[in-house]
Amino acid sequence: MASVVERMARAGHPSLDQLTPEEAKASYEKGAGVLEVPKPELARIEDFVIAARDGFGLPARLYAPSSAKLPVLVYFHGGGFTVGNIRTHDTLCRVLSHKSGCAVVSVDYRLAPAHKFPTASDDAWDAFSFIAKEGARLGLDPGRLAVGGDSAGGTLAAVCAILARDAGLPLALQLLIYPGTAAHQDTASHQRHADGPLLTKAMIDYFFGQYVRTPADRDDWRFAPLLADDVDGVAPAWVGLAECDAVVDEGIAYADKLRAAGVAVDLEIYRGVIHEFLKMGRAIPEALQAQDDAARAIKQALKP
Repeated sequence: MASVVERMARAGHPSLDQLTPEEAKASYEKGAGVLEVPKPELARIEDFVIAARDGFGLPARLYAPSSAKLPVLVYFHGGGFTVGNIRTHDTLCRVLSHKSGCAVVSVDYRLAPAHKFPTASDDAWDAFSFIAKEGARLGLDPGRLAVGGDSAGGTLAAVCAILARDAGLPLALQLLIYPGTAAHQDTASHQRHADGPLLTKAMIDYFFGQYVRTPADRDDWRFAPLLADDVDGVAPAWVGLAECDAVVDEGIAYADKLRAAGVAVDLEIYRGVIHEFLKMGRAIPEALQAQDDAARAIKQALKP
């Protein structure tokens, strides 16, 4: 991991927070696949569109290892609500589908700064609801349903898990990969990793500066699930965290919040690795281990 961090520094690319939002989107996408494993081949890869509540067509991509009627993971990519898309997380979604034997639906929710809070969480819920209610039309089994995401996508997955409970929709698992859960970045791990590696205080401030409309948005549980009044009865969680990551403490805090409410939680903290490590399988053995662990959690939660 130290070698990867050193190579990143040596490459000399500007930090995303030093770029315009459009430049940051392009830079993140350009670098997204550099350390990833080869893309697994799958029987089904299909692009389609989900209608959001305002009529906007949300791009989505279905991954499936066969044409059978499969259980499904609805997945939201990371990127601070500002960068990232279906393409940047294509390999990861292929891997999760291939290793779990389940279908994965990756959702291109709208990004800041063009679309401020709560657009991302609204889009995420609209997409999740569509798959829960209409997934059979895509040849899926929405009775066996999981939701997941990494970083900001993990935040969205946690939000959907709470909303699914409130709506009475069946949900077998929430897969939270180094999620953001806190209103303010003031934990010990944020202070310890203010200068990174990779995810710095400046970058987090930049992302959230694009996304929130006013400081009050930070106190909305859809931005910070740790502030949710009640998480009793939400779906069981698999929480995968990186030890050397600014958001590790808030990930632990959310796992503790779920456990205190009687929710089954499998918490894995991968030692010596940084934010985004899950997409570094070509260089980091822990990424392969975490991919295996996440896929196993999906498979076990969604088995008939």
